[in-house]
Amino acid sequence: MSPDATDAAPRRRIPAVRRGLWWAADYVYAARRQLAVLALPWSIGRPRPVPPRWRSADESLPEVVLLPGVYEHWTFLRPLGDALAAAGFRVSVVHGLGMNRRSIAATAERLRAELADLPAAPTGRVLVAHSKGGLIGKHLLVSEQAAAEAGAPSALGLRGLVAVATPFGGARRAVLLFADPSIRAFLPGDATIVELGLAAHVNARIVSIYGPYDPHITEGSALVGATNVEVPMGGHFRVLQPASTHRAVVDGIRHLTAG
Repeated sequence: MSPDATDAAPRRRIPAVRRGLWWAADYVYAARRQLAVLALPWSIGRPRPVPPRWRSADESLPEVVLLPGVYEHWTFLRPLGDALAAAGFRVSVVHGLGMNRRSIAATAERLRAELADLPAAPTGRVLVAHSKGGLIGKHLLVSEQAAAEAGAPSALGLRGLVAVATPFGGARRAVLLFADPSIRAFLPGDATIVELGLAAHVNARIVSIYGPYDPHITEGSALVGATNVEVPMGGHFRVLQPASTHRAVVDGIRHLTAG
């Protein structure tokens, strides 16, 4: 990944057959991950603890905070968290988000409150998100920068956001589930989507990672002014799986915290 790669390459046309195969494999992967979440042991009313190996870290590296997408428990991102822990990062999650169906703004505020209660490491924090999690992360970056410009102190230590398959410009296909407010919030004309789109001043603190085809986000996830990285795997969920995505996330964190 080049630190100067702020503009995405022109999108190439993907043959319909390949798109169909990617679409099918995408939902198989998502179903497997959801079943894996349900199979994990836990006690009702108590948060699921992160794996012990996520707590040890190279002290020279920033803390990573995982943010899942809509209808995703944080454990949906466990393979990515395992890869980041193996790379030496301390990996954290925010408990109490459930299946992430609250509004983007309300969830960003909950995230801010949770992070404010825990002292940031000297090396800071990087948000690593999937889908809606990227919108939540950008919302927090915008609000924290606005507070800083107004002279309000912040102890969150945010260095930036690495987002995978995030609909920064909205997703027209959200209209297919128009009755669900959690999905309707992704429509391009939604007030929060429009507001975040206008907040381009934080885009330099964002690395956006995506595949060549996303059946949920036909508009793509490239973000003007951000560092945009395309990985070989197509899909909205399955793009989280390959080592190429894990390497891109690690490289994105290093890019955001360099210097």
